Amino acid sequence: MARIQPVTSSKAGLYTRIALHFTRRAIAELTGKATPRMVEPLEVYARRPDLFKGYAKLEQVTGKLHGLPKRLHALAELKAATLIHCEYCIDMGSAISRRWGLSDEELMALPRYRTSPYFSELDRHVLDYAVAMTRTPVEVPDDLFDRLRLHLDDDQLVELTHHIALENLRGRFNLALGIGAAGFSEGMVCALPEGDTATGS
Repeated sequence: MARIQPVTSSKAGLYTRIALHFTRRAIAELTGKATPRMVEPLEVYARRPDLFKGYAKLEQVTGKLHGLPKRLHALAELKAATLIHCEYCIDMGSAISRRWGLSDEELMALPRYRTSPYFSELDRHVLDYAVAMTRTPVEVPDDLFDRLRLHLDDDQLVELTHHIALENLRGRFNLALGIGAAGFSEGMVCALPEGDTATGS
């Protein structure tokens, strides 16, 4: 249960009602499931309509980015979510990752990605990047960035960085305000929260 009462569609203004309606449809398509609390983060943002509009637009534009392979997008966001320990993000991210081709075994192997046979060299670089960006302070070594550059062009690197940074925003917002899992992965395998976010271990 969120620490702050969400603004439900019945009490929202016209713009917010429309945005929540289309967001529900988009999330159901992404995850394969519609749940009662599926838009709770946005309903909390709706307490500040100005922030709601800006954040909704950011998510809308982000949803139209397709320069990065879906597998890498899913791995990067889900890794960040597991390090932050955001239940909502892990729940949703696991559901999306399955629909984008990740296996249950890959979801469970994320904590051991450096030694797991399920991940390619590029997968490991992307996961290393998500770990480095999610640390406090952020520490991205030049050699890691150079290794990523062997596989991804500059446009893809900007997109990858954006996805990880946005996942950090989502996760920290949700955690601080007590927004938990929404049931997207209920009854299915879900990635697990990982170690201390300060170290990424």
